[in-house]
Amino acid sequence: MSRATDNAALPSPCISVCRLDPVSGQCLGCFRTGAEIAAWRSMAADEQRALLDELRGRRAAATGVTRRPTRRRRS
Repeated sequence: MSRATDNAALPSPCISVCRLDPVSGQCLGCFRTGAEIAAWRSMAADEQRALLDELRGRRAAATGVTRRPTRRRRS
């Protein structure tokens, strides 16, 4: 399977609240850094999954809201 096909399965975590916090450098909507936002489309699917797991922790730390673990299949 090609890298482009792998990436097509994972949508961007962007929620259209695109504002970078000047202190942390993270987007206030999706909690990615500017570098992570720029790299998303070129990341392999496993790298995207790892980042999504990390973002879950960032969101919980920033908001106090935790979510259940993903049920997405790991390849």
